[in-house]
Amino acid sequence: MTETCDLLIRGGTIVDGDGGEPFTADVAIRDGRIVSVGAFSGEAKEVIDAAGLTVTPGFVDIHTHYDGQAVWSEELSPSSSHGVTTVVIGNCGVGFAPCRAADHDRLIRLMEGVEDIPGVVMAEGLSWDWESFPDYLNALDARRHDIDVAALLPHSPLRVFVMGERGARREPARAEDLEQMRALTREALDAGAIGFATSRLLIHRTKAGENIPSYQADVEELKAIAGALRDADTGVLQMVLDAPFQSWSDELSHLLEVAETAGRPATFTLGTPNGGEPVWQDALRICEEANERGMTISPQVLPRPVGMICGFELSSHPFSLCPSYEAIAGLPLEEQLVHLRDPAFRAKLLAQAPHEGNPLAMMTRNWDWIFPLSDPPNYEPPAESSIGARARSRNAAPEEIAYDLLMNGGDGRGMLYATLGNYYRNRLDTVHDLINHPATVMGLGDGGAHYAAICDASYPTFLLTYWTRDRDGPKLSVAKAVQALSSRPAETMGLRDRGRIAPGYKADINIIDLNGLHLQAPYVRHDLPGGGRRLDQKATGFVATIVSGEVIRRSDEATGARPGRLVRGAQAVPA
Repeated sequence: MTETCDLLIRGGTIVDGDGGEPFTADVAIRDGRIVSVGAFSGEAKEVIDAAGLTVTPGFVDIHTHYDGQAVWSEELSPSSSHGVTTVVIGNCGVGFAPCRAADHDRLIRLMEGVEDIPGVVMAEGLSWDWESFPDYLNALDARRHDIDVAALLPHSPLRVFVMGERGARREPARAEDLEQMRALTREALDAGAIGFATSRLLIHRTKAGENIPSYQADVEELKAIAGALRDADTGVLQMVLDAPFQSWSDELSHLLEVAETAGRPATFTLGTPNGGEPVWQDALRICEEANERGMTISPQVLPRPVGMICGFELSSHPFSLCPSYEAIAGLPLEEQLVHLRDPAFRAKLLAQAPHEGNPLAMMTRNWDWIFPLSDPPNYEPPAESSIGARARSRNAAPEEIAYDLLMNGGDGRGMLYATLGNYYRNRLDTVHDLINHPATVMGLGDGGAHYAAICDASYPTFLLTYWTRDRDGPKLSVAKAVQALSSRPAETMGLRDRGRIAPGYKADINIIDLNGLHLQAPYVRHDLPGGGRRLDQKATGFVATIVSGEVIRRSDEATGARPGRLVRGAQAVPA
């Protein structure tokens, strides 16, 4: 009897996600699964000729914030346009469930402050057809998406749901509060949550500037919640630690104590400052020692600077906290330009000092770490191209240089790139060391958040171009890069049915023209609910992206296919 399949990828160079050497083979897919890797002589309903192309597993981004976008949109872009086929939401302990109707506005303000999602977008885009976390998962499950979604239970909504105003004010949890949080965490895990997420970061604040409900939550509270993960024997802990303001030793001691109570893997955000002593090495050492004791601690790293894009169309720029600009900030760009093109307004604004405000906005005046954002974008810009260096070379004020670059010849659409971290001594060599460390895992695309400030969801394309092909300095092999984008993050979150090209695995696959792969400059589009703005970033070179055996993108364009599903709970290695 002739063997048949739904889709055959013929003659591609297979980079299978295991880190081994590439090889040439056919990949046959049937019923959403890979059924064979090798020569295939049977019949196929559809054949894609992949000769001369690279075939990889679909990529997994374990740190996104599509909690809202997955409700109002079927496309989880930019992630899905960069080869990502599975995203994890609920990170940083913020999200929209569990939530009572009386707290809708509170959670909107929380996400507006922490993740820079405009309140009007959420007010219009969220259907709120849920209350409990299982309800929220059911709501996601009922919607069509281009790629798969897995969800962590977020701490701040859980705390407010259980404690009400006391939780929002960050009062200590009582014994009955702890018991209910533990029970609701177990309920969420049983319904399909893949873990629990929280944040201790000082600059994670509400729109009004208040600390988020989970900030400095007592370790006993976290241990009570961790008890539910231990009881269920499933789930991953995700934390954002306050290491920029505390020591790694102190912060990781909290994480390790909670992870030991849970008996479960844990992951946290790890970055480096741009200067000073290499303190992140302490974090890696602590993780190495913990893993040697039998724990599984995986620091999450981004393969380029932790950066923010600045512009008059965007959330922040060097003048956004100046009184004269604040007076016009609410106007559409074309109306702002009436003022911005006026020499008198320019002179007045350049002479003003910004007041204190959003910490990220205040960092847009670190002139030696801010650079023009070119097209194509350069994420390892030389020190001499910074605003500070340009100002010194021209004997000008850095404010003048920044203003003129933002004006971009008069259209007001110029963009600057503020490197907030991961750019130690103006090089990415330290990032190279981080992404090669055996304990680390790649992530932090942040898709679905910081809509008008960050577009890091494009990091898979950056990794496959800059780190494997274009960089002048230490590089990665394609096999290592693909492993870092696929099987390693999938395993970290317990999603072991994907991230590899092998029989039985989920047929999430990319077909890529590596020589033709390029990352374009970010741009602004207005396609959020209510016409809200967001940054998007395109790539060329993704010949096809496949989810569960269906082609969702061809030649860098969406096909309209919606095979993406909610992933409920940990997934086992295929038999």
